[in-house]
Amino acid sequence: MRVVVAGGGIGGLAAALSLHAAGIDRVTVLEAAPEIRPLGVGINLLPHATRELTELGLADELAELGVATARLTYFNRHGQEIWSEPRGLAAGYHWPQYSVHRGALQMLLLRAVRERLGADAVRTGAVVAGYEDLPGAVRVRLHDGTRVDGDVLVGADGIRSAVRRRLFPAEGPPPWNGLVLWRGTTRVPHPAFLGGRTMVMAGDGTEKFVAYPLADVPDDDGRVLLNWIAERPLDTPPPAPGDWNRPAEPAAILRHFGDWRFDWLDVPAVISGAETVFEYPMVDRDPLPQWTHGRVTLLGDAAHAMYPIGSNGASQAILDARVLAHALATHPLDEALAGYEAQRRPATTAIQQANRGLGPEVVMRIVHERAPDGFTADRGLDHVLTAQEREDIASAYKRTAGFDPDVLNSRPSYSVSAHASNRVPGGRA
Repeated sequence: MRVVVAGGGIGGLAAALSLHAAGIDRVTVLEAAPEIRPLGVGINLLPHATRELTELGLADELAELGVATARLTYFNRHGQEIWSEPRGLAAGYHWPQYSVHRGALQMLLLRAVRERLGADAVRTGAVVAGYEDLPGAVRVRLHDGTRVDGDVLVGADGIRSAVRRRLFPAEGPPPWNGLVLWRGTTRVPHPAFLGGRTMVMAGDGTEKFVAYPLADVPDDDGRVLLNWIAERPLDTPPPAPGDWNRPAEPAAILRHFGDWRFDWLDVPAVISGAETVFEYPMVDRDPLPQWTHGRVTLLGDAAHAMYPIGSNGASQAILDARVLAHALATHPLDEALAGYEAQRRPATTAIQQANRGLGPEVVMRIVHERAPDGFTADRGLDHVLTAQEREDIASAYKRTAGFDPDVLNSRPSYSVSAHASNRVPGGRA
């Protein structure tokens, strides 16, 4: 079987590795950028994604790449704690949760693809112009006039996917919800805060500040890299919805977050000391009624771009990759693509909708609505939002996003055994 993957991001590279692990090694990844560079800032890999990368043989490299997150804590905009829970191994998962630099993870996956599938498996500067169905194949046309034939085309080319645009030409640009994210990294004294392995979110449902360390070993100056996100409504429409790499100035952010000082973190100092800052309008994609058209299907942000809430974007792309590879290796082509979509599209649609409702972060909005000035001795947190309400919100999102610990720990692996009785011999279509 020949698989062409459009897009060399985390989802596309995870797909190539997953296909190779499943016995399908005739894979070509087409990346539009002339060079794959470690761009971006921090992301989180939840335990269900770490499981898949572990089963792809990348556990040791992941452990060296970032921080094994041990706790997630929500605060109101006054710095008062709303909800705190263990994460990763500390929460009983069999796999850690990691905070990593997105670019570093992408480069790890790229090295693994080239080592396992060959140096030519990833073609850069390969801009997809279109494709056409042929008898028994799909032909991908590139802007430079060359063509690549395959049995399957996987559109993993992001929120502005050329493959998705061909399938849904009238869709238009990603819808914007009126908010902007400023994302940055800053070197701060070790430990960053709250023990050095905690992810924090503070806010009121409209304005929000998120921070987590990307390293737990200090450099020679005794500092570690801290990833942070500041979010609020944007006064004017964004110039480039869906562009993650638009530079921003810290001064613009300090106008809104200059007084956010907490006992556990000086937010203005973090913003002022940033090494790099990007502005990203909060956009997603509407859920699709169908991903698969003949021999073409979608994966990752091309299929289900979602708000960066709940730390799920990259994790869901990795899950897509694993499910797709398992299906293609164990079923005839038509059944495989149908089965992949049947498993992944409803699941990711539910997450997209949950994230539009703020997902687990809704606790910050509820608390602000009920106690805008914070908690008092007479009216503490439990009178504002009960412990059971907080637990229910957190647990419901884990179930929706597929990382309920009991379910994940007991779920069968997506790895394809060499002795699987229903495997298609040789991975042929």
